[in-house]
Amino acid sequence: MRLDAVIKSLSVANAAIKNTASTIEKEGWYPTFSASGQDVWLPDYRFDQRGIVVSAVGARCGKAFKADGRWNVCANTHALSVDESVADRDYCWYMLNNEKWWIKGGTAQPFVKVKDSLKREHVFPTLYDQKRIVKQLDQICHVIELRQQQITALDDLIKARFVEMFGDMLINPKGLPEQRLDSLADIVSGITKGRKVKTDELYEVPYMAVSNVKDGYIDWTTVKTIMATAAEIDQYRLMPGDVLMTEGGDPDKLGRGAIIHEPPKDCIHQNHIFRVRLKQDILLSGFMAQYLQQQKAKRYFLGCAKQTTGIASINMRQLSALPVLVPPMKEQEEYAAFVAQIDKSKVVVQKALNEAQLLFDSLMQQYFG
Repeated sequence: MRLDAVIKSLSVANAAIKNTASTIEKEGWYPTFSASGQDVWLPDYRFDQRGIVVSAVGARCGKAFKADGRWNVCANTHALSVDESVADRDYCWYMLNNEKWWIKGGTAQPFVKVKDSLKREHVFPTLYDQKRIVKQLDQICHVIELRQQQITALDDLIKARFVEMFGDMLINPKGLPEQRLDSLADIVSGITKGRKVKTDELYEVPYMAVSNVKDGYIDWTTVKTIMATAAEIDQYRLMPGDVLMTEGGDPDKLGRGAIIHEPPKDCIHQNHIFRVRLKQDILLSGFMAQYLQQQKAKRYFLGCAKQTTGIASINMRQLSALPVLVPPMKEQEEYAAFVAQIDKSKVVVQKALNEAQLLFDSLMQQYFG
């Protein structure tokens, strides 16, 4: 049957968040959904039932949220109800969280066409089978959440050990000596996409883009390739232990960096990425990667960055002048050994997380196409 025979639109909210909204829960106030999810509270409510709220506009458009009891919605959301004589609300919530269901429009500001999307046909299994599917997916989601919590706890352990050994970098209680980054490393910007080359002898090689470099880790989800000359490959080739840093983005992500431990063969990096190759007899990559996550480094980048309309960027000169506190090598090696042990545990947990996520994705495909 058509989805709109089961899933009804309660409203399309077009009112902005009221001035009385609170970002923290208040006694007697009601959860209110914006396009980002349940993130504010209001003193009144519009709905008193089980429902689903869909983000209609922006980066999270198509994301569905469960709504229970008394609740409200803000602009850029769709409030939906489910005929629970035919369909289980949580079954529909899982179904609507499958992005393949949504018809989208817009480029600069994407949006979902909820009414058009709900015109599609879907064969609903029996209510008993729907609840069985929900229970199965809930169990896998619980496992995924636990694994994610384990990884977060291990990351927090690494951060705590850093502060325990070296102190707060802003205060520098241990009186560590300070040096400019360019005295400790070779810093190189990367290859420019769309550049003109004077030869037809090009080779397809993988490259690291801004999307691959996160705050403290490399995201391998998507690794793109680029055509480059032999000289460019030699110039920009990444080596194990290189620290990759982004030149710009959202202010809170400015200067983020991570170690690339095992780069693919002949992997290079784009021009919006700085490659920092440290003098390992003075400064270890493991220390530097964690140092970049400290407030001392983050405040330096924010203080000197060029900022326009929510985007901030740094240049080679500013990165080269980054002040770095340099602990004794023995202490750096002790910290690196600790991180290596934690990383072994993270590998095991990450493998379990990947397996659970793969199973979840497979079941979502099986049940919802």
